[in-house]
Amino acid sequence: MHKENSFDLSGKSTANDIETLIREYGNDVLRIAYMYVKDLHAAEDIFQEVFIKVNQKLYTFEGNSSIKTWIIRITINTCKDYLKSAWKRKVVPMMEHQEDAIVSDSDFEDVERQDTNDMIKEAVMSLPSKYKDIVLCVYYQDMTVAKAAEVLNIAEGTAKSRLSRARQRLKSILEGSVSGEL
Repeated sequence: MHKENSFDLSGKSTANDIETLIREYGNDVLRIAYMYVKDLHAAEDIFQEVFIKVNQKLYTFEGNSSIKTWIIRITINTCKDYLKSAWKRKVVPMMEHQEDAIVSDSDFEDVERQDTNDMIKEAVMSLPSKYKDIVLCVYYQDMTVAKAAEVLNIAEGTAKSRLSRARQRLKSILEGSVSGEL
């Protein structure tokens, strides 16, 4: 039985409700935020902002979708707002530099796998928003195309079309990256 039906949505949310939602969906919110902003501290700030919004607006949740869908939609919108903000455009994040020492073959494979994952994430994040959103929902949140369409508030046919176009763009980007390295 899903806990998402156990919330009292008729009045103000209780501390128990928000704590349960954070436990249930907090990792998803943080993961999506990080994928969007590529900065852990900013993602943590977005996480907090999302659950503040959820706490303030839980009583407005009508149940037309699952509570997870509603929270993910809030997360995506909050990330987009963050990326549009003037402050974000003016501030350049400082990246911490670490030196990795490769000791064994398995370390090399781990580094190579991480490089591949980073390249894929970078390619996904370079996509236009409408394609990036559908890819994040389907591949990073393991949603069906129908569920992703619901989260993004678009028709299922539009979601399928965007996913197909996103795959084509990703293939071009990644093939270009690999051939550029040779």
